[in-house]
Amino acid sequence: MNTFRQILFWTHLVAGLVAGLIIFVMSFTGTIIAFEDEIVAWAERDARRVEFPAGSEHLTLDQLSTAFTAAHPDKKPSAITVSADPAAAVTFAIGRGEAYYVNPYTGEVRQPASTGMHDFMHTMVAWHRWLGREGDSRAVGKAITGASNTAFVVLAVTGLYLWWPRKWRLKGLKRSLWFVRSSTGKARDWNWHNVFGFWLLIPITVMAVTGMVISYRWAGNLIYTAVGEEPPVRRGPPGPRSGDDGAPDRSARAVAPSLDSVYAAAATDQPDWTSISLRLPVSARASATVKVPGTWPRTASTSLTIVAGQVTERSEFGDLSTGRQLRTWSRFLHTGQALGWGGQLIAAIGCIGGCFLVYTGFALSWRRFFPGRKPTAV
Repeated sequence: MNTFRQILFWTHLVAGLVAGLIIFVMSFTGTIIAFEDEIVAWAERDARRVEFPAGSEHLTLDQLSTAFTAAHPDKKPSAITVSADPAAAVTFAIGRGEAYYVNPYTGEVRQPASTGMHDFMHTMVAWHRWLGREGDSRAVGKAITGASNTAFVVLAVTGLYLWWPRKWRLKGLKRSLWFVRSSTGKARDWNWHNVFGFWLLIPITVMAVTGMVISYRWAGNLIYTAVGEEPPVRRGPPGPRSGDDGAPDRSARAVAPSLDSVYAAAATDQPDWTSISLRLPVSARASATVKVPGTWPRTASTSLTIVAGQVTERSEFGDLSTGRQLRTWSRFLHTGQALGWGGQLIAAIGCIGGCFLVYTGFALSWRRFFPGRKPTAV
């Protein structure tokens, strides 16, 4: 083994041993949360799905809002979401972590009978991002997962170099590309490590690199710098909506439109909509977010500003700067959502592969440092 290859080998081994356990945690939780939205929606279908009576019509959004307020007068919804699916309930969101579902035909306000799956997924996300830490200690967890993401990128690059055959022979190549059923012990671990590493190199690298973009501000800023744009400046807390004296401006004093007029304007502007979300409380300058089919990335949406029942501003994904588009792509490529369910499936398989890479890597390391001993069962 030449000197350069030795350096890369030991870099690969040390990085794997140092970050392996954290990478396993992120890969394991990543496998579970790859289809988080779909799994939670299925688990809470008792509240989210409604019977669709033949010939029945939706109640107006204002009627649904009145029904919600009557049922929960102490709750202040921040958004209302309507789906084009006639069997879907209308969602009233309370901040980011709480939601109520209203039957659009009867006005019945419901919550899931059990939020166990939602709570479980919340725990998995917390472990994936912050190693389960809460409050101020999240920064420590985020720093550890960010460093482990960086180590995963190093492992991917060095692993490809170490995998690369010095002599291209079919017999040796087959053992690096496909599972050998007859292999056991060290040979099996080596075979699995190479096979998982090769076939899942691209999704693992994409998830690790985009994970760095999420973890580190400097990594996110590099995207903007690479395309010749200035990175966005973080905004402070919002100030008064008017002049220096803090008095409400003229638009705030204007009469707020009805929910139905804002909804109708958004639906007319985007006739192929699949969901429409209205920001609450509705003001004279109302905001709506509309999702339509066939967008790339699949998570893209259209933002509308509606005044007096007319769309006055429209912002689509294509209107964003190149840097902002790439930054959005990176965010949702990490979860696979940018490519739809197929991308999510690839992300989940990549995470499963990450778990096997850690296991086989640890097993190979154990046999290197403790020859003749069997790895201790975990």
